[in-house]
Amino acid sequence: MTTTVEAIYENGTLKLAGPLPLREKARVVVTVQTTPLSGADTERQAWLKASEETLTRAWDNSADDIFNELLDK
Repeated sequence: MTTTVEAIYENGTLKLAGPLPLREKARVVVTVQTTPLSGADTERQAWLKASEETLTRAWDNSADDIFNELLDK
């Protein structure tokens, strides 16, 4: 599952805007991308959005649910 959320970095900790739909003690991989201060980087943002949508379609599918069930055992 791929989820994109905004967070604030404060005192060495990322503070999320709200809870995530994860089970307790779930291991995750975090990619940090700072938000550009201006709209000058719009092409890069468009490519990142397209890449994220493609990755979500590839990874977030019911055919892989069996693997998640095996991980829970």
